[in-house]
Amino acid sequence: MLYFFDNCVLDTERRELRRGADAISLQPQVFDLLEYLIRNRERVVSKDDLIAGIWRGRIVSESALMTRINAARAAIGDSGAEQRSIKTLPRKGVRFVANVREQQPLEGNATTVVQPGLPLPDMPSIAVLPFQDMSGDPGQDYFADGVVEEIITALSRFRQLFVIARNSSFTYKGRSVDVKQVGRELGVRYVLEGSVRKAASRVRITAQLIDAIRGTHLWADRIDGTFGDIFDLQDQVTENVVGSLAPKIEQAEIERTKHKPTDSLDAYDCYLRAMMYFHRWTGESINDALRLFYRAIELDSGCASAHGLAAWCYVRRKLSGWMENPTREMAELERLARRASELAGDDAIALFSAGWALVQTSSCAEAGAAMIDRALTLNPNIPAAWLVGGWTKIYLGEPETAIGFFARAIRLNPLDPLVARMRTGIAAAQFLAGHYKEAAFSAETALRQHPNDLPLLRVAAASHALAEQMPDAKRNIARICHLNPALRLSGVAELAPCRRPEDVSRYVDGIRRAGLPE
Repeated sequence: MLYFFDNCVLDTERRELRRGADAISLQPQVFDLLEYLIRNRERVVSKDDLIAGIWRGRIVSESALMTRINAARAAIGDSGAEQRSIKTLPRKGVRFVANVREQQPLEGNATTVVQPGLPLPDMPSIAVLPFQDMSGDPGQDYFADGVVEEIITALSRFRQLFVIARNSSFTYKGRSVDVKQVGRELGVRYVLEGSVRKAASRVRITAQLIDAIRGTHLWADRIDGTFGDIFDLQDQVTENVVGSLAPKIEQAEIERTKHKPTDSLDAYDCYLRAMMYFHRWTGESINDALRLFYRAIELDSGCASAHGLAAWCYVRRKLSGWMENPTREMAELERLARRASELAGDDAIALFSAGWALVQTSSCAEAGAAMIDRALTLNPNIPAAWLVGGWTKIYLGEPETAIGFFARAIRLNPLDPLVARMRTGIAAAQFLAGHYKEAAFSAETALRQHPNDLPLLRVAAASHALAEQMPDAKRNIARICHLNPALRLSGVAELAPCRRPEDVSRYVDGIRRAGLPE
């Protein structure tokens, strides 16, 4: 096996270490130690593990062991002070923490030296390759190239992504490529490739996301359209691909982080683990997410997104009735949101999450709405930003506009786990627009996916009640009372997703008619 890391390659078959173009001489035990650490890089290796794996249980002194570790560090250009690749965890052991890429040696050419690729950035990284034209008409290349350029531009708006520029990606045009090789040569973890097929006036575009390290497929999609509206189709492809791609990359990164020892997490790893809990949408998971966001902030005080999403955690606690000390928690919500807005710059995720939190404080609603609008201007490809933007329009008394926001969010990523929340927003907007039966239907559709969601249950109960569908209204109220026995009608106004007095009155009236106790 060949192991690539930083500017080094370790060849286990030839028992050779190369750093750049130089062959590095290693004592046999130092080579064995380095190989053992790399093979077991997903965990912390204890002193006993090393003795059992390398010295076969023979007695080894602490100083002899540290001498071998320091020799391994020196061989790969690391040191005990820096610990960029081999990290010591006091009283626990050591762990190989550099990014590693694996490759089988080339068959039939034992003398070939495979040069190490570029190191992976400290964030998700992607290259979008030129799409293959399957129509056989070279004159249509411009359309496929335009699609790829638009996707690269749209992905570049995500500050959490490292995106290879168009000029580098297009060096692979017309070539049959191995995505693992592309990943090594460009220093990226993910590769997006696709094809365009034109028949008469119809166009079919396919795209697939590949983990370039493992060579596994993570996601694929197909978009059909007419060539007559070529630029509209190009926009549609970009929206669909980017809207689906960003969550898939985040999900893949979360899965990768799960395999890291929790005591070696850095700020970004904590952020990813927090997102895993954040998406589960339960009281316990929000508490876990909040704890990890705070840890990320502790490790990186300038992490704007962690501040914004921590504030969003408090929003969920507020809207779901989970706050234990509302006064203190609302103050912390506002502090986190304001700090996120100070740090955000052009970070769309930090802006819209912080803006959504500020909308919850009546004195800052307009400022929060402006931050969400700015986030959508900076990056219109984030479904969650359209989601909170829609709820903000509801809060400000613009239900018809809100429906358009939620529809845009669904169009961007129809398979997103947040789709049920988007349908909840549509139900709330329909309710405020006076379309009670439609609102009840939308709410019940979303409840199939989230049967215990309290804000959704309240919208469903109020909609059924004002639509004169009392058995369904009472069924939803019974569920609300089971999940939150302390909720009374007197506290419902504070939970209303709207600011206009007439909207709040209508919402409270619907809940009252449905039968919530005074």
